[in-house]
Amino acid sequence: MSANSRLTIAAHALAWIGLYQRQGHEVATSEQIAASANTNPVVIRRLLGELRRAGLVESRRGAGAGWSLARELGSMTLLDVYEAVEPGPLFAMHRTTPAQECVVGHGIQPAMRGIYQDIEETLRHELARVTLEKVLRDVLAAPRRILAVDRQE
Repeated sequence: MSANSRLTIAAHALAWIGLYQRQGHEVATSEQIAASANTNPVVIRRLLGELRRAGLVESRRGAGAGWSLARELGSMTLLDVYEAVEPGPLFAMHRTTPAQECVVGHGIQPAMRGIYQDIEETLRHELARVTLEKVLRDVLAAPRRILAVDRQE
């Protein structure tokens, strides 16, 4: 089972746009953000579309097209981002009903449902505590490896 990176990439995009705007730019393109995230611009556009529907970013078409923040990073939490890009529950039950004549099949879903509910509540609480401003501060504070290319500049 592979981990889902949508929340991480969406947070990356928002932090990137926030920093870019602080540097005096009005809008960022999906190509610029994709280059930073090392992914396809289509992936970024899809995520930004979901973030736009949630009211976290705005888009501009035509000359000077691109994306900008709809709110300050300090007013956005990781929970806002999570709810925008991760619809539905974190965990799922069986796709088909387990064998009800089996003691485990009969009781597994009620048992797991309660456990999952507690986990999701904790996750939401923790995500709500972290603003995108904090994410950007942590990004900027992270030690940076110096590459050979960097030393030549």
